[in-house]
Amino acid sequence: MDDLIRHPLAHARIERGWSQSELAREIRRAALGRGLRSGAERQRIWKWENYRAVPDADSQMFLADVFEIDQGLVTALGWPYWLPGRDSSLPLGPHSTVPALREALRTSMDRRTFLTYSTAALAGLAHEWASSEPQALASALDGKPVDAELVDLLEATGTKLTSLVTEQRQHTRTLLDAHLTTVTDLIDGRNYTEPVGQRLHALAARLSSTVGWHRFDQGKHAAAGRFWHGALHSAHESGDRDLGAGILSDLAYQATWLGEPKDAAGILQSAIVHTRHSAARSLLHLRLARAQAALGEDRACHRSLTMAEAELGAASGEPSPAWCTWMSPADLLVDSGQCLLDLGQPERAHQLIGEGMLLLPGARDKTRAVFLTYEAGSFLQVGEADHAAAAAKESLRLANRIGAPRCVTLVHDLLPGFRKYAGAEGVDELLELARAS
Repeated sequence: MDDLIRHPLAHARIERGWSQSELAREIRRAALGRGLRSGAERQRIWKWENYRAVPDADSQMFLADVFEIDQGLVTALGWPYWLPGRDSSLPLGPHSTVPALREALRTSMDRRTFLTYSTAALAGLAHEWASSEPQALASALDGKPVDAELVDLLEATGTKLTSLVTEQRQHTRTLLDAHLTTVTDLIDGRNYTEPVGQRLHALAARLSSTVGWHRFDQGKHAAAGRFWHGALHSAHESGDRDLGAGILSDLAYQATWLGEPKDAAGILQSAIVHTRHSAARSLLHLRLARAQAALGEDRACHRSLTMAEAELGAASGEPSPAWCTWMSPADLLVDSGQCLLDLGQPERAHQLIGEGMLLLPGARDKTRAVFLTYEAGSFLQVGEADHAAAAAKESLRLANRIGAPRCVTLVHDLLPGFRKYAGAEGVDELLELARAS
């Protein structure tokens, strides 16, 4: 967006090639379509775009008609957050959690007008998180407050939903969305003590983070980014710095996946500085190494891998944060191997991935499917097409069974490398299986 475009309304208007006068004409036309009248003129549009005035309810209704936006979004998100095409993040603040979560939940409607966040927006959000401290929650006790017993129930249910294995999780999307909506509604009511409010915000962050991973695994990257954005706001408000760092690392992981490793590295470097627990720091260093490997930064990548290993082995008097309890030597070995693959060192990569696969717990099916694709890639790079095909087929079958489209995508990304081995043992079968997926 051009620096001179300071308001989402101006961005939406310019995207459509309209002048302020033309937008005013479209608003009047929308009003007539509802059997009403509007006095919208260029000067009024100018005031809206320069923060001199806010459209009244009728004008927002007409604007939503003009931009083909569901009227429910107007009420749920408020002005100007419902406007289409916004790729900038909401600034962190004491009242930012609810708009961020509401926006994420509305992406369940799969509106094409929701864009992924720009890399500049993510970098700015990471810097803002790293340089600001959460403000104390304000209590509002106008009616009966949310009590700790209700939060106990919500936390227990949330833990069950977020800890389900992938094969079961694919059937719980509606339940998770509804649970997050309930928690968001309670936060919005602001009818709780400060300790209860902190628990609600932390729960919202964990739920929104999990939903983000569901959307990411389904290839719905714009929606995933929105949920992680909402989760970051919630974690920031709860005061949990490690949880916030973990959510930033999720956004960074997505950036690497989408071919923006430089931006991922910048986000992670902001997050690591304020991450306290050694297991959390290990995970962030490992994801930083993945971004650096994608950039071809050999020495920096190896430094990050060394830090990840040291942090994972460091003794800690506190249990690991819930969001990274799964971090294990298996993850370190396999992701280190993938880094070496990206850096053109297939022999050592193959060894590390093989060692990590042997250590991976049997219950982590989605991770196994992802790691199998890494193993297939390492076999391909050393010319062992038959073993590569066997690993890729196992990954594809597992991904289809548990409902993990992201793993299917990883296998499909390997197919060009297999085609030159057509006729080798297992390769034709893999290509046929992939066509059916």
